Amino acid sequence: MILYNYFRSSASHRVRIALNIKGLEYEYRPVHLLNNGGEQHGEEYTKLNPSHEVPTLVHKGRAIGQSMAILDYLERIQPTPPLFPQDPYERAVVVQACEIMNSGIQPILNLRVLGELEKRYSADANSKTEWIQHWMKYGLTALETFLQRHAGTYCFGNEVTAADCFLVPQLVSGERFKVPLANYPTLNRVRANCEKLEAFIKASPLRQPDTPPTT
Repeated sequence: MILYNYFRSSASHRVRIALNIKGLEYEYRPVHLLNNGGEQHGEEYTKLNPSHEVPTLVHKGRAIGQSMAILDYLERIQPTPPLFPQDPYERAVVVQACEIMNSGIQPILNLRVLGELEKRYSADANSKTEWIQHWMKYGLTALETFLQRHAGTYCFGNEVTAADCFLVPQLVSGERFKVPLANYPTLNRVRANCEKLEAFIKASPLRQPDTPPTT
């Protein structure tokens, strides 16, 4: 397996956690999202991922993009330990939690959106930070309310699921953009429990081959 990813990308972070939980070894290939206008726009990488995004997982010569698709693929080729419950309803609510972050928060904050805000509406750095904080608070508030009735040690009871793979990177991103995370006690408790696990520790943005020494 080869994982094309970027140390700071929350979507990449999700997949690193999942690979570690599954005990799957992979080759780490960094794709810097800022250098030279963004290495994700390079010709060779675009052949792998025409969306110009990270992560991309290559397995047996075949490429898969989008973190949710990658986690679903990993679940099917390596069913244990599971990241999704077998019960249809329980699986659906795990996916719902993931999608609050995956489709409800992340796309609004990505580099393409921020670039368009600057290009079309002359948004400066402060305006872009305020934009990020607004939408992240909106999504995290919804997630806090949703998980209050499901969470145990982790997002859903006492077993790690895909939702935990999504939650920790989202909160790491929140810290980066100075979102007031104290307002989310359930999310913070779950995160603290997750970050005791080796799979999460190894996946941290602070511990990757392309992490800058000063990060």
